[in-house]
Amino acid sequence: MSKICQITGKKAMVGNNVSHSKRRTKRKFNVNLFRKKFYWVEQDCWISLNVSAAGLRTINKLGVEAAIKKAAEKGYLNA
Repeated sequence: MSKICQITGKKAMVGNNVSHSKRRTKRKFNVNLFRKKFYWVEQDCWISLNVSAAGLRTINKLGVEAAIKKAAEKGYLNA
């Protein structure tokens, strides 16, 4: 399972570790992901999503139905 938010599409970024002597080595910035279950009232069922912290805020703001619809339009949601 890849580390991608199913609502916002956020995924890991690549950057540098910079030491005190300014020597740079590659590192990965992972996404703050959670495996959450949401109750989808319109479908009368529970769904399980990999959601980032920003994705949780989006669901709280828009609601589960609208957030899933928006994510499906953008292609972030995989069945």
